[in-house]
Amino acid sequence: MSRIGKNPITIPEKTDVSVANSTVTVKGPLGELTKSVHEAVDVAVEGKEVKVSPKNNSKLSRSLWGTFASHVQNMIKGVNEKYSKQLEVRGVGYKVELSGKDLKLNVGFSHPVIVQVPEGIEASVEKTTITVSGIDKEKVGQFAAEVRAIRKPEPYKGKGIRYVDEYVREKQGKKGVT
Repeated sequence: MSRIGKNPITIPEKTDVSVANSTVTVKGPLGELTKSVHEAVDVAVEGKEVKVSPKNNSKLSRSLWGTFASHVQNMIKGVNEKYSKQLEVRGVGYKVELSGKDLKLNVGFSHPVIVQVPEGIEASVEKTTITVSGIDKEKVGQFAAEVRAIRKPEPYKGKGIRYVDEYVREKQGKKGVT
């Protein structure tokens, strides 16, 4: 039995949740999110609570039960307060700047890497810190991961793009023979 799925999700004030044609729609002060629901899971709105339940006792249905409960909970939280991830650019000569809806990264390549910020996501740059925010947790995390993948932190000097709270284990490196 899913520990996450069996708990009802409370709907806060100024938030509206509706289910129609296997699609969950959540409207709140910051915007609107929709997600299609797998046919193995039922989502029902009862008063000020959302209940997610498996349609049958199959393994697929039981495994998606808690997953969709988490998705609905993230959608409700997202329309009330934005999700954000912070990335840090480290390295000598590494720079980042925001021009319009494009992030321009100078991270050790022979050319600057230009990444377009997707719709529904906001990015801001302050010195060497990139802040990615938005109401959809999935999109915020995916875009932050794509930016980090451009130049992952390397293990010898720690140069690259990393999350602000990420710890990168550094290796010893070669030792000179005397």
